[in-house]
Amino acid sequence: MSQSSIVKQQLSHVELGLSNEKAVDMYKVMITARRFDERVLLLQRAGKVNFHVSGIGHEVAQVAAAFALDHDQDYFLPYYRDYGFVLSVGMTLRDLMLSVFAKEEDPNSGGRQMPGHFGYKKLRIVTGSSPVTTQVPHAVGFALAAKMQRKSFVSFVTFGEGSSNQGDFHEGCNFAGVHKLPVIMMCENNQYAISVPVRKQLAASVASRAAGYGFPGHQIDGNDALVVYQYVKEARERAVAGEGPTLIEAMMYRLSPHSTSDNDLVYRTKEEVDEHRAKDGLPRYKQYLVDCGLWDEQQDEQFEQQLRQMLDDATDYADQAPFPSAESSLLHVYAEQ
Repeated sequence: MSQSSIVKQQLSHVELGLSNEKAVDMYKVMITARRFDERVLLLQRAGKVNFHVSGIGHEVAQVAAAFALDHDQDYFLPYYRDYGFVLSVGMTLRDLMLSVFAKEEDPNSGGRQMPGHFGYKKLRIVTGSSPVTTQVPHAVGFALAAKMQRKSFVSFVTFGEGSSNQGDFHEGCNFAGVHKLPVIMMCENNQYAISVPVRKQLAASVASRAAGYGFPGHQIDGNDALVVYQYVKEARERAVAGEGPTLIEAMMYRLSPHSTSDNDLVYRTKEEVDEHRAKDGLPRYKQYLVDCGLWDEQQDEQFEQQLRQMLDDATDYADQAPFPSAESSLLHVYAEQ
């Protein structure tokens, strides 16, 4: 099985089965995720919240992938940068801010987990943990359940390219390949495993590893929303048809530091970041919508104003919400009658 080239022939959103409304909604979620990320970085620097793991540069691939999935059936196992993804499948800005502020009402963990560690049962977002790549074998387990129960859902899991070097990734791939399970694995290759550049992590591509486990691997342009949508949609069609897993390596670049504890200019230059900022997929997708006559600068400014109000509301709500009580730390620890 050969690794795909970076793109197929570019298809329009209409040819891919996306309505005009959905195509615009994708952009709105992308820019919402970007502005949320920027707001939380400011909150952390102002001392209002303790920690943030940024996903700036990942939004296009995350949102496009999410829109290609079934939000009423599929199960999602995102990793800690996937704000765009979880917003796409139903989380709100208030939900995310409650997590950042570690408040009792946080739907992910009641304020107990680190920010970005998602888990929301009613949205079928499966709880994640800090050790990287543990979500891959979990996703494979959900796919096994789909096959055993003869149900048509798929599981979708994301991770970074550094995570693909962990044993969990390889064990998950092997099991999924042997049993032809309906799981889609998407590597968000942002070029750095914290401070380690990809040239020191991988001797080949992540996508090329799929061949060893007997299923397709595709390396694609993660800054191109419609390409990501196309490949994830096709992977889902394969999965529900019983054709097994797909590995997608979406190539992108982390424009922000790894986290608010990271000084990224120790291991990369401002010039390198600026070079990749010029390739950012978010303005590229916006321009596509403008060229299609679906978006203009006036609509953009109006939405940005609405978004600032939504962010202000979410920030104020989470800031004023109560923290978990001390006694609640004993819940779900010991068996109860």
